[in-house]
Amino acid sequence: MTPTILRTATVIGCGLIGTSAALALTRSGVEVALHDRDPAAVAEAELLGAGTALAAGRPPADVVVVATPPSTVVEVLYEAQARGLGHAYTDVASTKEHICAEAELLGCDLRGYVPGHPMAGAELSGPAAARADLFAGRPWILCPFGTTPSTALHAVTDLVSRCAAEPVALAPGEHDRAAAVLSHGPHLVSAALAARLADTDPALLALSGPGLRDTTRTAGGDPGLWGEILAQNAGAVAEVAEEVATRLLSAAAALRSGDAPSVCALLAQGAHGRSALVGAADAGRWDGSRRRTGPPGTERRRPGAGAARPAGRGPRTRSG
Repeated sequence: MTPTILRTATVIGCGLIGTSAALALTRSGVEVALHDRDPAAVAEAELLGAGTALAAGRPPADVVVVATPPSTVVEVLYEAQARGLGHAYTDVASTKEHICAEAELLGCDLRGYVPGHPMAGAELSGPAAARADLFAGRPWILCPFGTTPSTALHAVTDLVSRCAAEPVALAPGEHDRAAAVLSHGPHLVSAALAARLADTDPALLALSGPGLRDTTRTAGGDPGLWGEILAQNAGAVAEVAEEVATRLLSAAAALRSGDAPSVCALLAQGAHGRSALVGAADAGRWDGSRRRTGPPGTERRRPGAGAARPAGRGPRTRSG
């Protein structure tokens, strides 16, 4: 079957991710329509060259991208499908299992919906922070259902490629466990460390070096948005937080008892983990040339035949 050629797209949600995707798509020659509950956000995205405001009566787009906060994704998806805004649909939320389950319960048409999550972002928010190259070289996880038609998958995969990202397929649960290890858990740890500084004397903070700023950078993200993300992936994130807390408590006990070897062992493990992280990032830049394995409990698969679907669930179809 000839892959779908993406010509039109509608982006709902003109924040950092939505506007960045719209900018990349527009630059690749796709005609992009923009929608947001805040008209000012649409106007700002238009000025950046991300597309034009969605007009009434516009023909269905090849792909609709739902780029709204996690708590609103399912409702926005349902309304967009009810209005017939597109032929295929995807989202960019950083949690997947909760959203997939809620979409099924609400009665969304799952046959044309390919859940997605670009593994890219910034601590800044809003269209002003958007960049057309935000996703360049980054993995963009897709979680197609077993019943996803090839036309929808081709369209969404083409969208990912036009954003210069690398499509990687994972089941929703696998995605959420990976996100907890690689993003959500680290954000919570960063926030906890930064919270320790909230009441510190500014004169003392002025003495800090780049290391502290690096380790607390993500703590500058929108608390409301991140609260939603962590709540939707609570179990997996809690496991990461508990593991880190256990290591810190053990280190604190070792310091108080003068157990230097135990402290050095943790530092050595940390150095090894950092080397592994940097080495994996430098190994291939997600060029798709070879299979890559992820954190324990995950398996990466290319979108297409044998597409992933939530474990323990049968084929999904529209209900209601």
